[in-house]
Amino acid sequence: MQALALSEGVLGRPIVTRVEARLAIGVASFTLLTALGAFVRIPLPFTPVPITLQTFFVLSAGVALGRGPGALSQMLYVLCGLLGAPFFEGGGSGLAHIYGPTGGYLLAFPIAAWTAGSICRGEHGVGGLRTTLALVVGAALIFTGGAVWFAFSRNISVMQALPLTVIPFLPGLIIKVAVGTGGLGMLRGRLDVLFPGRR
Repeated sequence: MQALALSEGVLGRPIVTRVEARLAIGVASFTLLTALGAFVRIPLPFTPVPITLQTFFVLSAGVALGRGPGALSQMLYVLCGLLGAPFFEGGGSGLAHIYGPTGGYLLAFPIAAWTAGSICRGEHGVGGLRTTLALVVGAALIFTGGAVWFAFSRNISVMQALPLTVIPFLPGLIIKVAVGTGGLGMLRGRLDVLFPGRR
C-alpha cells in the first residue's frame, strides 16, 4: 500500500515542477506543432493558399499557454522559418514566404495567439463559449491578415481576395473550432496544473 501511494504521488505530479520550465517546454512544443501543421498541406487549384493545420495549433497555443507564451511560440515559429528552418508550408523557409501570397497569415500568427489567450485570460480551465470565441476571433485575425496582404501583393481589392483567401477555408475553420473547443475542454483541468501562469 505504501508503494502504491508513493507511485501515485509521483505520477500525480508534473515531471517538470518549475512553472517557467513547463511554459518553455509548452512554447517550444507549439512552435514545432505549428511547423508540423504546415506539412499537412492540401493545395487548392484556384488559389496559391493551401489548406493546412497551422491555424489550429496557432490558436490552441494562445488558449493553452496564455497570451504571452502563446504569442512567443508563434514569433519563434516565424523567426525560425525566416532563419532557414523548413517550417513554412511545403517545408519552405526564408523571406520569400513573407513577401509571398501567404505572408499575411504568417505575420498574423503571433497576434492571433495573443488575442486568443487574452480572451481566455482569467478563466479557470478552457472549453465552452469563451474558448470558442477565442478560436473564432483569433481565426478572424489570421484571415484578415491573409486577405489584406494577398490583396496588396496581387494589387487587387480585399473583396476580390476573399474568395481566394477566406471563403474556401471557412468549412475547415468550423471543424477546427469544434475540435479545438472539445479537445481543449477535455484538458481544462490539466492545463491549469501544467501552465498556471497562463491566466
